[in-house]
Amino acid sequence: MMNFIKNFRKDEDGAVTVDWVVLTAAVCGLAVAAYSSIETGATNLTAATSTFLATQNP
Repeated sequence: MMNFIKNFRKDEDGAVTVDWVVLTAAVCGLAVAAYSSIETGATNLTAATSTFLATQNP
């Protein structure tokens, strides 16, 4: 049983999984931040376009 515990402590296979989880969370966070920025710009552009088109005579 002690051998099993010693081998378990030395095993680092799970560390790679933790690295990937942290990396994936960071990428998702950046994607949310980018989406928020793009959404704000698109909303402003849509409002400006709507205002411009409303002032035009057919």
